[in-house]
Amino acid sequence: MEFLRKLFCRDTRATATEDREGPQPTFTRPRMDVGWITDPGRVRDHNEDSALVITAGHDTHQAHPPFGLLVLADGMGGHRAGEVASSMAARVAAHHITHQSYLPSLLGPERDARHPALTEVLIDAVQAANQMVSEEVPGSGTTLTCALVLGTQAYIAHVGDSRAYAITEEGIEQITHDHSVVDRLVDTGQLTPEEAAVHPQKNVLYRAIGQSGALEVDTHVRKFDEGDYLLLCSDGLWGLVSEATVVDLIRGEDSLQEACRRMVAAANDAGGSDNITAVLWRSPLG
Repeated sequence: MEFLRKLFCRDTRATATEDREGPQPTFTRPRMDVGWITDPGRVRDHNEDSALVITAGHDTHQAHPPFGLLVLADGMGGHRAGEVASSMAARVAAHHITHQSYLPSLLGPERDARHPALTEVLIDAVQAANQMVSEEVPGSGTTLTCALVLGTQAYIAHVGDSRAYAITEEGIEQITHDHSVVDRLVDTGQLTPEEAAVHPQKNVLYRAIGQSGALEVDTHVRKFDEGDYLLLCSDGLWGLVSEATVVDLIRGEDSLQEACRRMVAAANDAGGSDNITAVLWRSPLG
C-alpha cells in the first residue's frame, strides 16, 4: 500500500531542469480534484468507516486521462470487528482495481487493451473483497462503494447503503440504490420515503460485504460535465444532513476539502449519531 501511495499520490508537477542553454519549459499535468474526510461522530468512541483515495495526474506522453480511485466502506454496527471489515474491504478492492485497470495501462495502450472491461474489474474487486472479509473476519460486515474516475467519466460499483451522488447544475441525484430492508419496502409501496427515514430498521441491510455465497454487485457508468461533483458518503452524513444542505455546502466552497469538513460539521451539529465519511470529486474545469 505504501508503494501505491507513493506512486499515485506524489506531486505530479513535472519541471524540467536547467542546463547550459538556459531554462527549459515547465510542463504541468492536471491533477485530480478530490477532498475527503472521515470522523467518528459525537456518539461512538471509534470509527468503523474507511476511506481510501488514490489519484494520478494526466500523462501527456501516453495520452492517459487523470485517474482517480475513490473507495468508501462503512463497517456494520452491531457486528464484530466492523472497522476491520471496512478497512479490509477497501484495501482489497483498491488493490484489485489498480492492478487490473491502471497499472497495466502504464505499459502502453496495447497491453491495456487486453484487460477486461472496467465494470467487470469493479465487480471482481467487490467480490474479492467479499470473499476476503467472509473468510478472514467471519461475522462482520461492511458496505462498499467504489468509484473509478477516468477523465470525466466514473465507473461505480456498490453494495450496501453508503451512497454515491451526482451534484450538477440541475441539483443532486442519488446514483446508487440502498440495499436496505426499508428501501425495499419503499420500492414495493409498503412504506413512504418519510416513514423509511425514521423506521427503526432503516440500517438493516439485505446485501453487504461479508455475506457467504454469491454476491450481486450494482454498477453504474456516469459521464460528468465540467464542474459537476461526485460525492461518496456513509449514512452518518446522508442520514442526518438533507440533500439541499449538502448541495449548499459543496457549492459554497472552492476547496473540496473544506466542503467535506463542513459536511461533517453539519452532521455533528445534527447529533453525530454515527460515523461520518465524505469523499468529494469535481470534474475538471476548462
